[in-house]
Amino acid sequence: MAKLASEMLKGVLEGIVLAILAHRPAYGYEITADLRDRGFSDIAEGTVYAVLVRVEQRGLVDVEKVPSEKGPPRKVYTLNARGRAQLDEFWRTWSFLAGRIDQLREGGRPS
Repeated sequence: MAKLASEMLKGVLEGIVLAILAHRPAYGYEITADLRDRGFSDIAEGTVYAVLVRVEQRGLVDVEKVPSEKGPPRKVYTLNARGRAQLDEFWRTWSFLAGRIDQLREGGRPS
C-alpha cells in the first residue's frame, strides 16, 4: 500500500506545496520539514525541490535569495497571485474528484 500512496501523492504534491506556501513564505527544507510534521514522512527533500523548480518556472511563486547562517543563500518561495489562482483550481479539482471517489466507494451514482 505504501507504493500506491506514494504514487498518488506525486500527483497532488504540487498542490500541497502551494497550500503550504499560501500560509507563509518558506524555503525548501522548511517545506519538507512541514510535510514530515504533517505525516508525509516518505517525501524526499529532492522531490520537494523538483516541485519548487517547476512552480518557479511556471511563475506561480516569487523567489528571494536570503542569506543563510550556514552555506549559500537560501531561496525563499512566496506564493504570488498566479499561484493562488492555481491553488484555488487545485482545491476545486480536489473537491470534485474526492466527491466522485466517495460516491464510487459508497456504491452510489452521481446525482
